[in-house]
Amino acid sequence: MGASQSRADSDDKVFRNEVPISFSQDVVNQLSDRAESPETSPERQSVLDAHIRDRIQGELQRLRQEEEHVREAIEHALEKENLDRERSMAGDASGSDEAAAGDVKSSAALQGDLEEIRGKIEKYQVRKDLEEYPEVRAHGEAVVDCYRNNKTTPLDCWREVEGFKVAVGQLEQQYFKSLQ
Repeated sequence: MGASQSRADSDDKVFRNEVPISFSQDVVNQLSDRAESPETSPERQSVLDAHIRDRIQGELQRLRQEEEHVREAIEHALEKENLDRERSMAGDASGSDEAAAGDVKSSAALQGDLEEIRGKIEKYQVRKDLEEYPEVRAHGEAVVDCYRNNKTTPLDCWREVEGFKVAVGQLEQQYFKSLQ
């Protein structure tokens, strides 16, 4: 056991070349040029850069396509979830009494109701010019003139402000009576 470890075996093998090897001067010059400058040649560098750019563009395109597929899957899942929720709510409402069934509606029905309400609001919110209400306009101009004349003491314009408030209050009362 111990004897084999202490013995020095030489496994080196040497081969002798019987034919002389010769290289052309161009090969020797090219190898020596490369040894002197470890940088790659401009042609080689441009080929490498083009290859890297192509790989990056390919990977970018693949990632964009994958992102688009994921986005579509998410949108589809959310749409399905919303439809299922609407169906379950409508199913719950149809299972209960008839009055509660009218409370839960689909998105299309709610959109129609919103358009109807907007139409009613626009009907009642016809804006009137101050030209049609001379007393409100006169009181408003009086307040503005008072503030311009009393820049340092605006609290002196309280009478004009009260007159404006009264005129607006009367106009509001007229408007509410017209709605009834």
